[in-house]
Amino acid sequence: MVDSTLDPNCEFCKIIMGTAKAQVVCETDATLAFFPLSPAVVGHTLVIPKVHVADLWSANEALAAELMHAVLRVGKAIRSALKPEGMNLITSAGDAAFQTVYHLHLHLVPRWHNDRIGNIWPPKQKMAEEIKDEVAELIRTACRDQR
Repeated sequence: MVDSTLDPNCEFCKIIMGTAKAQVVCETDATLAFFPLSPAVVGHTLVIPKVHVADLWSANEALAAELMHAVLRVGKAIRSALKPEGMNLITSAGDAAFQTVYHLHLHLVPRWHNDRIGNIWPPKQKMAEEIKDEVAELIRTACRDQR
């Protein structure tokens, strides 16, 4: 019997169900952490919920809390085991953000100076202050509406 909270066509759900293999490094009742098929650097790890949720926008607060707890645990384990000089935490939602697997996942990417990823921030061009002010007000309003 297939768990109704999982999508049998999702490659991450298949890992959760045990029908696809992954190099699992940490597991809780609610989350699973494993290496992606093509890691960006040594130690690059994905943390996913054990329910099928398409992206960060689709997660509820309880799930987000469970996921962040696992991210902290795995992030500290990566720091202890590999001694990186830094860490990126990345999630993508939607095609424009280059999401390729539509199951919520957070990338923990350990970083070292001069690693193969290079500089991802800051952007090459600055944003106009007027635009930042306008967008900040739009987000403030939307944030108040989310209560």
